[in-house]
Amino acid sequence: MNVTIPVPEYLDMELLRFTTAGSVDDGKSTLIGRLLYDSKSIYEDQYEAIRRTSEKRGEDYVNLALLTDGLRAEQEQGITIDVAYRYFATPKRKFIIADTPGHVQYTRNMVTGASTAHLAIILVDARKGVIEQTYRHAIIASLLRIRHLVVCINKMDLVEYQSEVFERIQADFQRFANQLEVPDIQFIPISALNGDNVVDRSTNMDWYTGPTLMTFLETVPLGNDVNLVDRRFPVQYVIRPQQTEYHDYRGYAGRITSGVFTQGDAVKVLPSGHTTTIASIDTYEGPLTEAFAPMSVTLTLTDEIDISRGDMIVGAEDTPTVSQDIQIMVCWLNEKRLVPGGKYAVRHTSRDTKCIVKSVEYKLNISTMEKLEDDTDINMNDIGLITLRTAKPLVFDPYRTNRSTGSLILIDEASNTTVGAGMIV
Repeated sequence: MNVTIPVPEYLDMELLRFTTAGSVDDGKSTLIGRLLYDSKSIYEDQYEAIRRTSEKRGEDYVNLALLTDGLRAEQEQGITIDVAYRYFATPKRKFIIADTPGHVQYTRNMVTGASTAHLAIILVDARKGVIEQTYRHAIIASLLRIRHLVVCINKMDLVEYQSEVFERIQADFQRFANQLEVPDIQFIPISALNGDNVVDRSTNMDWYTGPTLMTFLETVPLGNDVNLVDRRFPVQYVIRPQQTEYHDYRGYAGRITSGVFTQGDAVKVLPSGHTTTIASIDTYEGPLTEAFAPMSVTLTLTDEIDISRGDMIVGAEDTPTVSQDIQIMVCWLNEKRLVPGGKYAVRHTSRDTKCIVKSVEYKLNISTMEKLEDDTDINMNDIGLITLRTAKPLVFDPYRTNRSTGSLILIDEASNTTVGAGMIV
């Protein structure tokens, strides 16, 4: 496909999704509160509210963690349980933060928060160094194909801002990071409580010459994070106006998950395999000659083809896999364990179908990445490799190349509860 692809504006400026992770009491919620406060992204009445709450709790400082720890159980225990989402913006970029839990028993919540992230921040307590939960969260970020990892060594104020502590922890993590598939890892020494190197550069650590956390978040390049090569358009809705003015109009509405579509492109409709060309690309604002991920558009085709919700329009030459037998790395989210031979509903892009679990290949030790082939009992918070047989064929790519078409969820049909999040292998 010989198309000149301009860098979409949203890759330069619009939105960075990131998640925070770390062990309990590493300061994740405090860090997010500091980011929001120092970037002037909270209102004065919000600040006054948490100041008063801090006083009632007997704390001699304004506890910025209260900005994100909204659940009463979290405030009472001083931990994060749910995934707390916060939104803020600077002149350079917009942000969505997912503050995820640090406890082992809430691994599923971290997977949920990190599944759509471009970047992950992993906090390490400068006093404790790299611990098992650090490895666990880094491995999950790697499994989810998060391309940018920021390791924030926090609480540097409690180790007298010593460069030796930072360098030792950086070396420890770097030795482990060699087995991760994360192309970009940045190390930043911070004090979330005092604001050192969060938004403003620290005067206590003049030995550190790298960017502050906010500077890195504002400038990290996202162009390589979006697949602009493989053209994928899951059909969500077929538009037939049934009006005299648009008597013959038949459009296919949806969101482009990857790639660039141009008027006149040769495309293929899957799973049927019929080929045609794009007649027009329509939007509410008017027609386009070109559209790219993640734009929501309506495509019309030059040929009349039987297309319905769940079908996928792809490039004629860059065809994904079409199959009913699928291997996925599943993170189990439910208290009821995964049942080999069990039947579940599947939601993949815009297609809904049913499946049966044919086999469990192994369970992953997400602290060491060891494959436990003798332990195939998948319970809540476990991650394992399983094989599915679906009632209808799915059109997919491996998760490592396309996070949108390479992911799916499993649903318990009786309760309509999402029980598993899957990454297609």
